[in-house]
Amino acid sequence: MWLIAMFDLPVDTQARRRAYTRFRKTLLKDGFNKLQFSVYARFCVSEDASKVHRKLIRDELPEEGEVRVVTLTDHQFGKMEVYFGKKRTPTEEKPLQLEFF
Repeated sequence: MWLIAMFDLPVDTQARRRAYTRFRKTLLKDGFNKLQFSVYARFCVSEDASKVHRKLIRDELPEEGEVRVVTLTDHQFGKMEVYFGKKRTPTEEKPLQLEFF
């Protein structure tokens, strides 16, 4: 399953820009990959594994802004259509990785 984090965080002050950057770097360190601006995705092997990453997102949320988290199955994620201009490109493959608990 894929965990998608979509966020809209204010960046109008230096402190808010730092909070945005800190949150984005936390997602990257946790294994999320950037799909688009402020849309990051991570593959999880199970619902229990996704709970760990959801908790991290909740714990690291900046005080202002909006973050949405949604879960998609591999099948649903694979049906996503991705276009660069008028050219279609393949959807990201799930990573070959081991998870240790």
